[in-house]
Amino acid sequence: MCDMPTANHVWGAYLSRKGFKRRFVSDNCSECYTVADFAAEHSKGTYILAISGHVVCVINGDWYDTWDSGAEIPIYYWQREE
Repeated sequence: MCDMPTANHVWGAYLSRKGFKRRFVSDNCSECYTVADFAAEHSKGTYILAISGHVVCVINGDWYDTWDSGAEIPIYYWQREE
């Protein structure tokens, strides 16, 4: 794709080919809805959340990251279609 693997359109295209669909996080509280909130509301399934300059994986209500990103604000997410 002639770009870095960390570019949004590169990893987004990869996820799309793997059966993920992109969804947007609700605007109801865009300043207060966190990764931890998202994980608590999504206890089943696999999700990739885009946060500012970073991504985090949520699987069955647990988030996986190299640091504690639970207080970060997700912008959009990819959901695996089972």
